[in-house]
Amino acid sequence: MTPLPGRLTTVSGAVAVAVAVAVASAVLDCCQSQHFQLYFYDLPTRFADRREIIYNMVINFAAGPAKLPEEVLKEVQTNLLNCNGSGISVMEMSHRSGNYAKIHDTAIADLRELLNVPSNYKVLLMQGGGTGQFAAVALNLIGCTGTADYVITGSWSAKAAKEAAQYGKVNAVLPKLPKYTDVPRQSSWKLDANASYVYYCDNETVEGVEFDFVPQVDAKVPLVCDMSSNFLSRPIDISKFGVIFAGAQKNIGPAGVTVIIVREDLIGKHLKITPSILNFEQMDKNNSLLNTPPTFGIYVMGLVFKWIKRSGGVAGMCERAKAKSQLIYEIIDQSKGFFYCPVQKQVRSHMNVPFRIGSASGDEKLEKEFLAQAEAEGMIQLKGHRSVGGIRASLYNAITLAETQQLAKLMLAFYENNKN
Repeated sequence: MTPLPGRLTTVSGAVAVAVAVAVASAVLDCCQSQHFQLYFYDLPTRFADRREIIYNMVINFAAGPAKLPEEVLKEVQTNLLNCNGSGISVMEMSHRSGNYAKIHDTAIADLRELLNVPSNYKVLLMQGGGTGQFAAVALNLIGCTGTADYVITGSWSAKAAKEAAQYGKVNAVLPKLPKYTDVPRQSSWKLDANASYVYYCDNETVEGVEFDFVPQVDAKVPLVCDMSSNFLSRPIDISKFGVIFAGAQKNIGPAGVTVIIVREDLIGKHLKITPSILNFEQMDKNNSLLNTPPTFGIYVMGLVFKWIKRSGGVAGMCERAKAKSQLIYEIIDQSKGFFYCPVQKQVRSHMNVPFRIGSASGDEKLEKEFLAQAEAEGMIQLKGHRSVGGIRASLYNAITLAETQQLAKLMLAFYENNKN
């Protein structure tokens, strides 16, 4: 087992006895905590034996799979062996059982409540992540006219368009750009009146570009949106969309679950070649239980939905997201170019903040030093995506304002020590 960066303490002999007594009760509560990870080597058969305790305090700024709320993880820990009094773990439950049905249906009901999902929309829980939905969206919708409009504003919408092109004609409504740092206003788009749907990605995780508006499309043309990396981070009007999908691993749960919200009249229009596992109609008819679902992931996701409800709902998440991202962007903007974010201000992401250090193109030495210092202070997964480099801080719902303030403190100190 490789320990995460942090503090290392070696305890041996008689000292181990005192340490063991002091931490015995804390271990049960903290060993699975998001912020406190304890690894024990050579656990006791005799107190005189040599043993090491490695204690790490970390803040996970990963772009995904990402941090989960600590109180959710603690609840999972408490119920891991005996889920909701069933006598078994949720990982052992039959997906056809009454115990699991309650978990499944409650998660869907809570999501509908959080987003005020209209009654003429279905909520599906599928597998395959966002990438699976790149194919599923096209397979289920593009057959209406054989063509679809794609608004490409970053890496993920570009990948979605490439996937869809296998099943029909893709019309890129914007010219291809070498870098994605803005969302062109809709007046510059070249939409196809014959399109089966208009597709866009609300938040581009790699580039840190987030739409500041909902596209206006013809009432006869469904609007399809990938919200994987900002789902439940701001209120949305579901009625403006034909399909919304989101991989869970950014904001709402562990990897393995994908949420699809689809308007009823769009179900049943799939191509004949559509695999059952990606078929909206089949999944709807079977209440997302056509095959064995990722039961554990859905269970955790349901707990996250309840956590969001307790924490002010989607509106509460939105206020937190604004406060956290504003804190980091203000430091960037006030650093006189030492920190540099290439994204236009009006479309800067509240979820993923990319920046370079030293100059617009970045100083590799400074960036490596910053990442090393961050890890030494317990802040991990801040390295930018390999395609753009630099630094990226992902401030998803589970990241607290206090944790964001720790990153801000590091940035300010690093600036003061290296600005000349």
